[in-house]
Amino acid sequence: MAKNQFGLIGLAVMGQNLVLNAADHGFSVSVFNRTTSKTDEFMAGEAKEKSITPTHSIEEFVESLERPRTIQLMVKAGAPVDMVIDEIKPLLDPGDIIIDGGNSFFHDTERRAKELEAANLRFIGMGVSGGEEGARRGPSLMPGGTREAYGIIEPLVIAISAKAPADGAPCV
Repeated sequence: MAKNQFGLIGLAVMGQNLVLNAADHGFSVSVFNRTTSKTDEFMAGEAKEKSITPTHSIEEFVESLERPRTIQLMVKAGAPVDMVIDEIKPLLDPGDIIIDGGNSFFHDTERRAKELEAANLRFIGMGVSGGEEGARRGPSLMPGGTREAYGIIEPLVIAISAKAPADGAPCV
């Protein structure tokens, strides 16, 4: 089975719309939500017939991704982000990337980056601006992390981002 280019955990409206946006731009995407019925409903709706793979366990999700893995978290800021990171961290390989796309407090982002770097994992805190419609049609993205990690996710974020009306420059 072919591995997907990008994975997203958290299928509330923002997560769903980012996944649809990425799939519309030619990326193969794996999705996971702790409430599996949410994944099934998403796949039966707008995600049907798109290059989106549903997964029903965190192990299946991680295994479905090409290396280095790029995993975006779209879960509630705070403890839920740490819980998801703690759950996936033992399953990851050195060099894999975790992107926190939520509204995390910057001190939490800095702490997570240090902790994950010590585990040979890459971390990017990335604000996603534009609301539900922006996530679907093109958000403004504000990634923060190492240049190396950004270089790996750059094709994805450039593709899905909003474009400036004057010159078409990506809003990244």
